Amino acid sequence: MSSLPMHPYDSIRGKVVVITGASSGLGESTARHLATLGARLVLGARRQAHLDRIVAEITAGGGEAIAVATDVTRPEQVEALVAAGEARFGRIDVLVNNAGTMPLSPLAKRRVDEWDRTIDVNIKGVLYGIATALPRFQAQGSGHFVNVASVAGLKVFSPIGTVYSATKFAVRAISEGLRSESGPNIRTTIISPGAVDSELKTHSTDAETAAAVQSFYAAFQIPADAVARAIAYAIAQPDNVDINEIVLRPTAQEF
Repeated sequence: MSSLPMHPYDSIRGKVVVITGASSGLGESTARHLATLGARLVLGARRQAHLDRIVAEITAGGGEAIAVATDVTRPEQVEALVAAGEARFGRIDVLVNNAGTMPLSPLAKRRVDEWDRTIDVNIKGVLYGIATALPRFQAQGSGHFVNVASVAGLKVFSPIGTVYSATKFAVRAISEGLRSESGPNIRTTIISPGAVDSELKTHSTDAETAAAVQSFYAAFQIPADAVARAIAYAIAQPDNVDINEIVLRPTAQEF
């Protein structure tokens, strides 16, 4: 009698996946989806209560997950997140650099504090994740970075998202450099979503911009689990297959 064929996502079972920005939106949806596929999860975000709720629901469903309050702009907290995953599960297989912020406004509004915060979260947060996980991946001879960028990293989101676009262009550049530098056994994937239902659409404090963003998302957004499925697809590939970039957007979204 022949054995049953392996499910294409069976390779995810048992993998230890760290996800930043896991308390809502893309991060939460990815955590829940990967839990159904048997991944062991290490969830980081600033809102501990949100994380605790997600972990409780995942474990109640038979999954494995832990939560660590994490501000990705603090490198020592990113280190603590990954170290907690190692302590609990013995290793780290995947880091999903998902934490992000998107306070949009025209450059003429000069919201410099928001520019600084966007750079700190969207660029430095990714770099801190890489700095933490890369030596571990190199030591064990395997690992997978999944860095969440945006379609705004493919085309400048002008006139309201120039700084946000700059950070996502940077994520793509960093990811490509990481791919070429990290060696043949470490995988690097860029996920570039379009309008996806998440809290990003609520981050703009400029009233005129915020109204336009809300209207745009109401017309086009797709569920966050679309991104979760794309991330699972990349992780599930054989070890010698590296899905370097996935771009996904609503079919009706032109930008």
